[in-house]
This record gives sequence, C-alpha cells and structure tokens, in this order.
Amino acid sequence: MPFGNFIAQLPPAFFLLVHLVAFLIGAYFASRAFGGEARLFGWGFTLFALAEISYMTYHLDWTVFLFAHTISEVLDLVAFILIFVGATQQVRAFRARPATS
Repeated sequence: MPFGNFIAQLPPAFFLLVHLVAFLIGAYFASRAFGGEARLFGWGFTLFALAEISYMTYHLDWTVFLFAHTISEVLDLVAFILIFVGATQQVRAFRARPATS
C-alpha cells in the first residue's frame, strides 16, 4: 500500500472545498495586485486561481486526473515564474532608488 492512501477515504466535497478556498485566495490576491499596479503579481495569482479551477474539474468528474493535473501544474509553473519576475523587478526598482536623508 502506498503512503497516503488514507486520503482516499475523505469525501470528494473535501477536495472541492480545498481547491475552492485556494481559488478564492488566488483570486483575492490577483484583485489586490491588479489594484496596486503590480501586474505581474496579478497575472501570476490569476494563473494560480485558474489552476485551482482545473483541479476542480477532476473532482467534478469533468476531466481525467492526468489531464487536470498536467494543466494545473503548467499554470502553477508559469504563475510561479511571473511572481518571481515581479518580485525581482520590485527589488531592483527599490535598490535603484537614490537614498534620501
């Protein structure tokens, strides 16, 4: 028996709830980022939220696991890259400011 098999005993609604909460967090962060003129962060969190929707399609029996999982992982990877690039741009902009006394 592989490790973690106990998770299969949880009801499907549990997994939908987990992904729904993650989607809402991603959508909220995206909204805040776009409102704060942090477009790369906004797009990164938008892609994260879309990945959570993709995960939910499996739990709703609309797609097979490997399809939903692969799409979600690609969206998460691009989201991670965008957030990393946005963060490094913010740090560079901060460092480039002249010091004030």
